Amino acid sequence: MDTTHTGTEEVRVHTNPTAYALGSEDGEALWFFGTLAIFKATDEQTGGRFALVEQLAPKGMATPLHVHREDDESFYVMEGELTVYLKDSDHPIRVSAGAFVHIPGGVVHAFQVDSETARWLDLTTPQHERFMRAAGEPAQERVLPPEGLIDMEKVEAAQQQCGIEILGPPPGAQG
Repeated sequence: MDTTHTGTEEVRVHTNPTAYALGSEDGEALWFFGTLAIFKATDEQTGGRFALVEQLAPKGMATPLHVHREDDESFYVMEGELTVYLKDSDHPIRVSAGAFVHIPGGVVHAFQVDSETARWLDLTTPQHERFMRAAGEPAQERVLPPEGLIDMEKVEAAQQQCGIEILGPPPGAQG
């Protein structure tokens, strides 16, 4: 592993990723922003190339309108239905099992779960993984987190560290 300095912070660069396999129940589990997030491929495991996170969330879970200027994010929905909102579009994107959505870094967006539950893969960057870890809590069990577990002070501190900006409430909550 090598270390690079970006001026204000030290970033570890993993130069020797190794092959590995995980079973369906394997991977580190966090409770993150109303979801159960299971890390299937991490920054360290991929040599800093990407992170892959399986997420499970209940109906009504919604992210605020936000942007991560440097971090692409892609969703592959495995079960259920989501609505993805893009700030520059008048038409929300409804996605269900088997659908894929790619959101480039810098695109303002939000999403919500429309079905009783939804499960998707989130392909993103190591920096976005760091945000999830900083804003989340280790899952006590591999179940949905208790309602009201989101610590917004922790989320705000994590967003400042990881280049994410929360811009407003979920679009469905806007009046």
